[in-house]
Amino acid sequence: MFKPTSPLLGGLLWKIPWRLSRTQKARQRKRLRHVDQVIDTVSAALRNNGMPQIKTIERWYAEMPREQEMLPRDKYTIYDRKERNYRKGIHSECPSNGSPRCESS
Repeated sequence: MFKPTSPLLGGLLWKIPWRLSRTQKARQRKRLRHVDQVIDTVSAALRNNGMPQIKTIERWYAEMPREQEMLPRDKYTIYDRKERNYRKGIHSECPSNGSPRCESS
């Protein structure tokens, strides 16, 4: 399962590139836009049913920027206190599908 390679060749076989590809960035932007769309849908449904806005939705609108308003640093990185600059690329996280690469960490 785990295939170590020669240290002269760079160590582990599975490597994560240090930068996101164009398609990875596009998928991330699409996910962020989808989150914005879900919040708008919930807010519109509450408004159409005559219910008052929930405090959490109001807080979301007040605190969270939309995808178009976000800086690239916020779109493509996450906070990590162990990293040197406290930011880590989103693609360096283990996927939630239980990949065998992530079980050892």
